[in-house]
Amino acid sequence: MGNPLVSVVIPTYNRAGIISRTIDDIFRQTYRNFELIVVDDGSTDETQSVLKRYGDRIRVLTQDNAGPAVARNRGARAGHGEIIAFQDSDDSWHPTKLARQVALLEMDKSIPCCLCNVLMRLVDGKPFTSFDHSLVRPEHAEGIWLNVLDVLTTRFVLFNQAAAIRRWAFEKARGFPEDLKYLEDYDLPLRLSLQGPWTFIREPLVTYGESSPTSFSERAKKESAILRECEATIYERILATSEGIGLNRNARRNLRRRLRSVQVRIRAAQLMQARSPVSRFFGKSLIKRDRYLLAAYRRSPWFPQALTTPVEALRAAQAPAA
Repeated sequence: MGNPLVSVVIPTYNRAGIISRTIDDIFRQTYRNFELIVVDDGSTDETQSVLKRYGDRIRVLTQDNAGPAVARNRGARAGHGEIIAFQDSDDSWHPTKLARQVALLEMDKSIPCCLCNVLMRLVDGKPFTSFDHSLVRPEHAEGIWLNVLDVLTTRFVLFNQAAAIRRWAFEKARGFPEDLKYLEDYDLPLRLSLQGPWTFIREPLVTYGESSPTSFSERAKKESAILRECEATIYERILATSEGIGLNRNARRNLRRRLRSVQVRIRAAQLMQARSPVSRFFGKSLIKRDRYLLAAYRRSPWFPQALTTPVEALRAAQAPAA
């Protein structure tokens, strides 16, 4: 096993009150060979003053406000690690997160990414995990996730805080798309899934902090039309280049299904904004029909489940021949 440098990148914007908690949390990692890069995306509060307290323990990059995708890409480019990990400024990691992900990635350097589970603690509901929420229920505790592409073409799996990515894979995928206002954290994992199986850890090693009212994710919820347009753009782009990037038949079919669904949602939203009661009725009917079709598909035998092999398969592959 090697001891590769990990570049940990935190984009932040006006989080002076909580950014120190996130930084301190990362310094509690049991894996010590990492560099911490904080990208201040144009904060107007006391974020810079807080960051200066850490001196040369962290690297601070500043930029005009350009959004999280630009900030993450800039931090990744500035880093020197073989592996890149991203953290949001309001979440926390289990102390062993990096150590366990690095150990799995080092078993096979051709694997592009390792994804762990995330505990979602929401104020208004019971805790749940990102894997359960995304209907990703691997049979094994950790190991190789064989059909990442098939799963990600049918649903979103929480990614940024939970992933450790090989630098070569991140660069091959061209990082986060900077022209999308939202869902850059869905576009990148989709492209990484084209590079082959991932490793995974079923145990939640990240705790998700509920977003503040002014956060980027909360803003996205209020701009649902733009969110859907970004989603449609992602599907259209990948389908347009499907032959050249090795997209299999099942993945193309799944993406076409999702593109049709989001187009229906966009059309329904337009109808529901009309003055005519008839138009609003048809808009609501379109949404109900789409929800029914989605629910039926999720219960069908064609809905892909996560296919995994245990970590022992990786260890066996690395064992020296007798």
